[in-house]
Amino acid sequence: MQQPAIAVITPNSLMGLGLKTLLGELLPAAEISVFHRFAAFEESGPERYVHYFVAMQTFLRHSAFFQERPRQTILLGHGRSTQFAEMHRLDVCASEERIVRDILRLRRDARRPEHRIDPQGPPPAVLSARETEVLSLVARGLMNKEIADRLHIGTTTVISHRRNIMEKLGIKSVAGLTLYAATLGYVDADDL
Repeated sequence: MQQPAIAVITPNSLMGLGLKTLLGELLPAAEISVFHRFAAFEESGPERYVHYFVAMQTFLRHSAFFQERPRQTILLGHGRSTQFAEMHRLDVCASEERIVRDILRLRRDARRPEHRIDPQGPPPAVLSARETEVLSLVARGLMNKEIADRLHIGTTTVISHRRNIMEKLGIKSVAGLTLYAATLGYVDADDL
């Protein structure tokens, strides 16, 4: 099976790198390309990408191209706006947790089979039952002390479980753990 390809088109290097990292944690099997100019994106063959994450200024300059592809296009904007309401949107000024939740919803709401993103990557690591419990509580946003209280274990034990989970999965951030947990069904995206 061919890897899904995703394009991030933004003149903002930091935004491009951040989104590429976040998408890479959610979709380890996806090929994610960042373009700082629309011309470079065009030269790469836009038809091969299942989704385009596009900065608002790039969208406005090349709206004819993107408006013909509303299912593939995700606008990267600031705040909520009614402008271009028919397009998928991602608020880049939202909290990390909110951005993760919105990406998960976009993924879940993908309707056309050829635009679905396949989360298959390397086989999932085997987590113990307790590690799975800790992972699901981390994904829900609980702090170490709250997890310890809920599971009736020590805070250092929670920290140890988190370290083991991150090592087994090769994930280095809470956002990545949240995406992993939601992708495998340990938590529902609506609970985040």
